[in-house]
Amino acid sequence: MSTVHVMDHPLVAHKLTIMRDKNTSVKEFRDLVSEIGMLITYEATRDIPLTTTHIETPICPMEAPTIAGKKIAVVPILRAGLGLVEGVLRMIPSARVAHIGMYRDEETLEPHTYFCKTPKDIAEREVLIVDPMLATGGSADAAICEMKKRGCKHIKLMVLVAVPEGIRRIQTSHPDVDIYCGAVDSHLNEHGYIVPGLGDAGDRIFGTK
Repeated sequence: MSTVHVMDHPLVAHKLTIMRDKNTSVKEFRDLVSEIGMLITYEATRDIPLTTTHIETPICPMEAPTIAGKKIAVVPILRAGLGLVEGVLRMIPSARVAHIGMYRDEETLEPHTYFCKTPKDIAEREVLIVDPMLATGGSADAAICEMKKRGCKHIKLMVLVAVPEGIRRIQTSHPDVDIYCGAVDSHLNEHGYIVPGLGDAGDRIFGTK
């Protein structure tokens, strides 16, 4: 079964508290999404394989560590996932960016993919799917399936806030995909929103409330 990595760090906890506040401005909310994205990316890339390359420092030659082989592809789930991309790219500037667009059936709450654009070599890359919230898990499940259809074998899911319902769905459907999150909240309400949560992350990122 996949592992859930919860960021046990004061900075993440503090920044999430500001994000949860309904009075936090759009700009501050957007900035915090990016900042927490950077912090979670640091943890999510801890096991990336390294090799060495020959360089010369101002003092002497040396064999220095560098990321081995193909690098990262970050895959935001549109639209809210876009808020995390900048933070990931600040940590991994060479990462490629794919996009998955989905809409949710208002009756079944199940997602439907309407757009998916990836680098040609996506199957050879470490894939980091990003979305602020892991609620029912439907969108994340569908996004992981889309990546697997394209031959991806090394996939991780990165979110700001998750709930047990969403975690269970991903662990059941994709036991090979680890989950990285800033916090695990209590539950989903009758409308499928995380409690206490952040509200609608897309609306709060883009100011479309």
